[in-house]
Amino acid sequence: MHTIQYTPIGTIHSPFEHCKGTPIQPVAARDVTGSIELYPDYNAALQDLDGFSHLILLYHFHCSHGYKLQVTPFLDTVPRGLFATRAPRRPNPIGLSVVRLDRIDGTTLYIRDVDIVDGTPLLDIKPYIPLFNPSDQVKVGWLTGKNNQEANKRADERFTDA
Repeated sequence: MHTIQYTPIGTIHSPFEHCKGTPIQPVAARDVTGSIELYPDYNAALQDLDGFSHLILLYHFHCSHGYKLQVTPFLDTVPRGLFATRAPRRPNPIGLSVVRLDRIDGTTLYIRDVDIVDGTPLLDIKPYIPLFNPSDQVKVGWLTGKNNQEANKRADERFTDA
């Protein structure tokens, strides 16, 4: 195995100063506002991004350390394989969120539905394109029948079991 190294392209800002209390998914962070400070070297990469309503953010879970191969997810009482969950403690602590883009001002992107800890290093931005992400015939495995309201109630458990 060889080492792969990434360099952040910016920093994500949100009202969440600590891991505990940060919403566990964008659905639990509806209308929470935040921003991205993109490093000036990447300014030209923002061209044409303002035409998209949603962005996919890839980032480094900087508060996450260590991992287990089986975890009990917040929506369940049964241990599951790590790769069948969205637990933040992973062999490569990479996070992914879909957020709404409000506007771009220079190298600052103003976003909504932010479920990310303040100060998180941003690795990449991609436009969310529904055409490339068809949702028909999607299966959600052990999550079938789970309730989003339950997810909202258990947001504080994000880093305790994962």
